[in-house]
Amino acid sequence: MKKILALIVVLLLMVPAIGLADELEDLQKRIEKLEKKVKRATSPDAITFSGDYQFRWDSLSATVPNYWAFDAATAAWMAGGMVGSPPASSFQSGYDVENSDLMTNRFGLNINARATRDITVKARLLMYKTWGHQTSDPTMNPYFADRMMVFDGNTSHVPQDSVVRVDQAFASWSGIGGQPVWVSVGRRPSTGGIPTNLRRNQEKAGAGGTPGILVDYAFDGLVLGVAPEISAMPGAYFKLCYGKGFEAGIQPTTSTLEDVKMLGLDMALYSTDDLHLEFQYNKAMDIFAMPEQVSGNMNMGDIQQYGIVVTGKVGSLNMFGSAAASKTSPNDNLYMIDSDGDGIPDMPVAGLLYNYGTPKEDKTGNAFYIGARYDIDSIKTKVGAEYNKGSEDWITFTPAADDMWTSKLATRGSVVEVYAIKELDQEAVSKKGKAFFRLGYQKYEFDYTGSGNWIGAGTDINKVNASPQMMPPVEEAEDIYLTFNVEF
Repeated sequence: MKKILALIVVLLLMVPAIGLADELEDLQKRIEKLEKKVKRATSPDAITFSGDYQFRWDSLSATVPNYWAFDAATAAWMAGGMVGSPPASSFQSGYDVENSDLMTNRFGLNINARATRDITVKARLLMYKTWGHQTSDPTMNPYFADRMMVFDGNTSHVPQDSVVRVDQAFASWSGIGGQPVWVSVGRRPSTGGIPTNLRRNQEKAGAGGTPGILVDYAFDGLVLGVAPEISAMPGAYFKLCYGKGFEAGIQPTTSTLEDVKMLGLDMALYSTDDLHLEFQYNKAMDIFAMPEQVSGNMNMGDIQQYGIVVTGKVGSLNMFGSAAASKTSPNDNLYMIDSDGDGIPDMPVAGLLYNYGTPKEDKTGNAFYIGARYDIDSIKTKVGAEYNKGSEDWITFTPAADDMWTSKLATRGSVVEVYAIKELDQEAVSKKGKAFFRLGYQKYEFDYTGSGNWIGAGTDINKVNASPQMMPPVEEAEDIYLTFNVEF
């Protein structure tokens, strides 16, 4: 009996201890759960930073042939019914232009933030300025449409000032419904696409990138993509893209000015380190006559593009080939100028790839782009050569290209480029750390005027003295450049 009573007492004394053990176990679980949350919030993968700096020196030269300028005298002569001979004052003698010592600084900061398991936000901040200047004036020119002004499609990608701007900012939701489907929206990673990355010594962009021959244009939009696992098509993905190239703003209901909308279908049919095959179709609807302008602006019609790019690697040799076509469908709107100087546009000049007084018609252009880079790993040196050629009516959207004269892939004519890259033999401290020099040479030879411009028809470069030109035509241009790049 005494033994039984003693056992009962012991059990009663253990009850608080058992309860305390349960409470301690529950507290331990809560601490572990909190530790997981803190670890996830402060994980190196939750938010990462990287960036780059570039110093660039360019020596630019070009030749303008004798030409007939579309100036006030010619405008008045045309408005008066073109009676008699064109005004002699409108004919300009050819001349040479140059900037033998252009230097620029560019700084970029990349942010990659993982908000949840499947949702990330990526951003790129960019500053690009000319030495000794806080405006874009030294690098803008009157010879090419994509370098006449800074606008939404090329801002931060042409030298401006020391202001750090948001170049990219977009959110992506992947693995939707447990499937290989993603949606991405915001300021797109639509610049510097393949195969232009090779000469810039960059890795090719992921599924968010675009083929460089069709699009090198900073724009806002959204993407719906799918990356199915198909054994015969490793790395394949398909995207449907929508964007805006121009916002018309608040307008009277009687206004005919529309937003410029862009649709795209991108299909990477095969994507590995050794072989990449990609096809893209784009359509720009109601293309604007002038960017960044509402008053006096107008929609000119539609532009469609088709393009394919193939990149491959065999040992140390990187090769690529890209081909594209463009087709314009103009409407009846004509770009107007102020012919009498009263500030009111009163004279029709040109439509979408056609001139006033000539038949309105759809026009098709084409272009190709080929090149190779050989990597000599033993001395950390890479040498490359590229060639591209565009036809009379070729149109592409590449104003954000890093070419200083004008986007070479928009050229109606041909461009040869050769370059050498020398990476420094330095131990990387940051994850993406590297530094290199790049020395290159570009030679442009223009067959037709209007490279990168869809207003008006192109003119044979040998006939610019027989047809009035809105901009001084360039016959040939050269650029010798040197860059020092640091990535971290």
